[in-house]
Amino acid sequence: MKDLLAKRVKTLTPSTTLAITAKAKELKDQGIDVIGLGAGEPDFNTPQNILDAALESMNKGFTKYTPAGGLPALKQAIIDKLSRDNQLQYKQNEIIVGIGAKHVLYTLFQVILDEGDEVIIPIPYWVSYPEQVKLAGGVPVYVESDAAQNFKITAAQLREAITEKTKAVIINSPSNPSGMVYTREELTELAAVAVEHDILIVSDEIYEKLLYNGVEHFSIAQLSDEVKARTIVVNGVAKSHSMTGWRIGYAAGDAEIIKPMTDLASHSTSNPTTTSQYATIEAYNGPQNSVEEMRQAFESRLEVIYPKLSAIPGFKVLKPQGAFYLLPDVSEAAAKTGYNSVDDFVTALLTEANVAVIPGSGFGVPSTIRLSYATSLELLEEAVKRMDNFVRSKWQD
Repeated sequence: MKDLLAKRVKTLTPSTTLAITAKAKELKDQGIDVIGLGAGEPDFNTPQNILDAALESMNKGFTKYTPAGGLPALKQAIIDKLSRDNQLQYKQNEIIVGIGAKHVLYTLFQVILDEGDEVIIPIPYWVSYPEQVKLAGGVPVYVESDAAQNFKITAAQLREAITEKTKAVIINSPSNPSGMVYTREELTELAAVAVEHDILIVSDEIYEKLLYNGVEHFSIAQLSDEVKARTIVVNGVAKSHSMTGWRIGYAAGDAEIIKPMTDLASHSTSNPTTTSQYATIEAYNGPQNSVEEMRQAFESRLEVIYPKLSAIPGFKVLKPQGAFYLLPDVSEAAAKTGYNSVDDFVTALLTEANVAVIPGSGFGVPSTIRLSYATSLELLEEAVKRMDNFVRSKWQD
């Protein structure tokens, strides 16, 4: 039989996050008391006013197709949000609504990349960036950062990575998985390089509302009209409003990029889910107190869990500034407990300590693990206790 698979899918690496989450669920279904710290979603329900708006829209019969790029009313709510929160001004033809920020990014890469075009991806990175670039025929170009530089790349590193084939650079702030946030000064330096070399900036700001200890979010598109013109801002309501399953994200940028994204969506998805769009209108236009309440809850958990995690032997942890992840380097703990790799250490944590975390290899940092504190403080404390006991029981000097 002929080979039935396209070459582009043969290079794909399955999502590490989803794989660990699935394995943890499998063990739970067997009656094993597994604490899952893998999934990247808030543990709160979607706020009631948003649920009510969704039901109301259905009862009114708003259950049919919408424009491929999103309802005009939702685009306006996004425009108002960007103006209110980020001091950014956009028009309707500069906004596309998609089926989650992930699919918006996928669509973006499909329309901007030709075979061999390069996209600069800072390490650590969200697991889907390189896979989406490859699916579009592009080439991921990795730029390493580490804890010593707060997991943020410098302008000098960006400049060095640029070639004649470079099409774009991805900036994710606050970052998944590190939780670190670029300052205005750092973004200014990066933007200057992007302008100098005429490359696009893909600014993933999905965690912008989850910031701690007085850290503030700044969108790189705010720097100047020149920077804004070459920036595609990607965001959504999944993390900010605990709407991961509703699958609504958006991109804001140059109409010459947004239009082909919309055209592609018209042939691939028809439109974002209608009910979810009405829910998102309420999410942006309605009360925002629930957003702050969730942020405060995450910050409280971080303040409790961070010192306890740092006290585990062989765990070196940089305190995050945003999102809801911790990214400890556990290479020493893995070695001292008899494991050849952090991936093996993660497997043992799951099968022996019954704690599910994500190996950092999926994010380009194989010496680390990513754990989410988007779960109850009680479970977090128990998970850290189990990991601590596991490491201490196996430690070999």
